[in-house]
Amino acid sequence: MNIVIQCAAQKMAEAGSLQTSDGRRVRFVAHPPVDGDTDRYIYAHPDEVSDDGRSWRERLLAYNESPRTNPLGLLPAYALYRHPVYHSLAQRFGVERLWILSAGWGLIPGSFLTPDYDVTFAGSADQMVKRRKKDVFHDWAMIDGDTHKPLLFLGGQAYLPHFHRLTSRYRGPRVAAFNSVIEPHYDGVRFVRFETSARTNWHYGCAKALVEGSFDPMAAALGA
Repeated sequence: MNIVIQCAAQKMAEAGSLQTSDGRRVRFVAHPPVDGDTDRYIYAHPDEVSDDGRSWRERLLAYNESPRTNPLGLLPAYALYRHPVYHSLAQRFGVERLWILSAGWGLIPGSFLTPDYDVTFAGSADQMVKRRKKDVFHDWAMIDGDTHKPLLFLGGQAYLPHFHRLTSRYRGPRVAAFNSVIEPHYDGVRFVRFETSARTNWHYGCAKALVEGSFDPMAAALGA
């Protein structure tokens, strides 16, 4: 089984970032503010052109392809977020089976070196960081679509359309946990209810139950 979990707003304090040629940190957001840059950092969209002529997304991919000693101190995606459940999933199932659905970057492996960023699909977020439907992002879909392993998604409804889109070529069965009153419907995705009284970040409890073995969505969805 492969597991996809949505990203989180809170990042680790030691998270590294990409830098400009003059050494300023890059703060990635959905809508960079006008005149928001300082002597220490700049605001940028992941897909805008950087100061070396490539997009920041292209530079991040190149950095991952040849990280050397990781001089910028970027954290692997599973270790970027502050909530401990990301580490728990990686430890229980293996980093190679864990994927992050990032509002800023797309569907990336848990091992992918990822800079600090602040982009979200959450409807209540500040306009600077909130990604809207009409916004253009060249999202990655880095998961191997040829595998027949079951794929489980843990995340809220705001992230479901993006999970569905970025895994459209995945050949294995796709399963998603949910806890809304009405069961979602997306072609090719089977849904399994996770019973919880939590309404905010309920998927963390779902992930914890998965790690502990008290929640088995694949058995429910696939009869496995």
